[in-house]
Amino acid sequence: MSSAAEMEAAGREERPDVQGAAAAAAAEPGVSGHRQTSTKPVWSLLEEAAQMKTEGNAFYREKNIRSAIGRYHRALLILRGLDADVMTSIKGFGPERPALTPEQEASLRNTQVDCYNNLAACLLQRQSVDYARVREYSLRVLKWRPGDVKALYRAGVAALEMGDAQTSKQYLIQACREQPNDANVRKHLQRAEEKLNRELQKEKAMYRGMFSSGLKSSSGEGINQINRAGEGV
Repeated sequence: MSSAAEMEAAGREERPDVQGAAAAAAAEPGVSGHRQTSTKPVWSLLEEAAQMKTEGNAFYREKNIRSAIGRYHRALLILRGLDADVMTSIKGFGPERPALTPEQEASLRNTQVDCYNNLAACLLQRQSVDYARVREYSLRVLKWRPGDVKALYRAGVAALEMGDAQTSKQYLIQACREQPNDANVRKHLQRAEEKLNRELQKEKAMYRGMFSSGLKSSSGEGINQINRAGEGV
């Protein structure tokens, strides 16, 4: 059964902002029940986050989406205190850490990318999908891994469902280049193209109607001028 902390994390949908990162770095109880996770060695925190991700993957395979989301959130919370991009903006909250080694940085980013990708996948499994959040998580992945096919696909699906077929097409074309035989990518790319075509046809019809109305107005005005001229003769 999920813990209360997990259920709370899953319910509020993790949003990694500066305030949240400060809380993770300050002397508050850690997500795993320990005090101040920043006192732990870097590799210990990285391994703990990776373990949370692994547990999340297991829950996802079991279709326990709520618990999977909770685990991914916990992994990201652990990593916040190590992320230089976050911590440079909140100096003064807790002890500062030395810079990560290239290997540690790679481990951090890989876990973050996997968690955000998996969170987007989880959200797409829900009955009521928050497509804005799916897009947000997918764009976070693409920031660090621009050619990630899963993130490109999910960003494309989210943009399409939010009504932006043009942006959706751009993401899906990139995904299709990477995986041309992926049926889901091709299906949603076709949907985006069909939506763009419908929008184009609607726009053309609107302009035809405006042009036609303009011609009628000009024609009627010309006839009235001729009639007035005849009355004067």
